[in-house]
Amino acid sequence: MPEQPRAWRLVLEHIERDLLDGRLGPGDRLASERDLSADLGVGRSSVREALRVLEVMGLIRTATGSGPQSGAIVIATPSGGLSTLLRLQVAAHGFPIDDVVQTRLVLEAAVVTALAAAPDRDTEAAHRVLEAMDAGGLTAEEFLALDAQLHLALAEASGNSVIAAMMAGLRTSIESYVLEGAASIGEWSAMADRLRAEHRAIVKAIDGGEADAARALVHAHITGYYEHVLGR
Repeated sequence: MPEQPRAWRLVLEHIERDLLDGRLGPGDRLASERDLSADLGVGRSSVREALRVLEVMGLIRTATGSGPQSGAIVIATPSGGLSTLLRLQVAAHGFPIDDVVQTRLVLEAAVVTALAAAPDRDTEAAHRVLEAMDAGGLTAEEFLALDAQLHLALAEASGNSVIAAMMAGLRTSIESYVLEGAASIGEWSAMADRLRAEHRAIVKAIDGGEADAARALVHAHITGYYEHVLGR
């Protein structure tokens, strides 16, 4: 006999079908624990377990009480959940650095291309990070944290919420290998100056609507550091 799915999985599958079929959408309230339990023939503890999983995934938020914001409600933009899940995958599996870099190249090429092509592009957040990176006395760790924030700011500005979530999810892994590489650099100030110049060139190309140039610059930026510090 095939193994029967655990009861809480039945609840997940039911809610997934409702989302896919359009019976549920952002802002909608899920049925009550009591109703889900009765409709699906599972215990209320199984319903609560399924709702906890959905909340951790960032698909719903729950609140107690009886007002309009109480109960379990579908979240409009569950990117936080995707980022969390990807961070957990990175932590659990320790993705190879080569794979992380190749993924960055794909994602960030799409980011700068989309931004450069957008007539209403907004790079204000990226410019604020660039200014913060010009501050004197930054340690390598502080500088590289801002570096990661710059790339994330561009991803968020691209308007592609999936790419932004993936970049946020990969951030820990990116910061890890970038900081590890910094320890092998003899003259950090020279490298920091180089990275500042590369960042500004990328953002300038985006602001100028030069998609091809921005794509080439971000590719050279990512692979250049990688090859320099890790000898790849």
